[in-house]
Amino acid sequence: MSAGSDSRVIWDSDDISRALNRIALHILESNKGSDGLLLLGIRTRGVPLAHRLGAAIEAAEGAAVPVGELDITMYRDDLRRQPTRAVGPTRIPGLVDGRTVVLVDDVLFSGRTIAAAMEALKDLGGPTAIRLAALIDRGHRELPIQADFVGKDLPTGPAQHVRVLLSEIDGEDQVSVHTEKEA
Repeated sequence: MSAGSDSRVIWDSDDISRALNRIALHILESNKGSDGLLLLGIRTRGVPLAHRLGAAIEAAEGAAVPVGELDITMYRDDLRRQPTRAVGPTRIPGLVDGRTVVLVDDVLFSGRTIAAAMEALKDLGGPTAIRLAALIDRGHRELPIQADFVGKDLPTGPAQHVRVLLSEIDGEDQVSVHTEKEA
């Protein structure tokens, strides 16, 4: 039984912006420019992060990069254990074929969300490469998945939860860690 929780803020809006700018530059360096890139935000918080990355890449490179959104609800392997959420839209600007797709998510944890995203991509076409950008990597993988671009490695314990708030959804930008306290 829980007697409450402790919470501490890890990052504020400025920290998030700096991390996304750094990630954008790493994506450009890795891809040798913006040609052929497609950013796909994983619903829900990956979508605004992908748009912010797209804006940072455009500011650095002077060229717009297509940004879309990917709903992976029906591809999850844990639908039986978790309450089902409403299926959202998948919006892909153009074709996936022949592009370098950068999946964008807020927190990388077990790897199950990314595995589901790669399954969804198989139904959409054949990208040249798939890369992963995560704002926070908290470890604890259950699957052999690793981010190519990370804003912050944040090792956590089993009783901790990472919460990302984004102004587009939550009205503010913040990353915090919550620790459940036992009674």
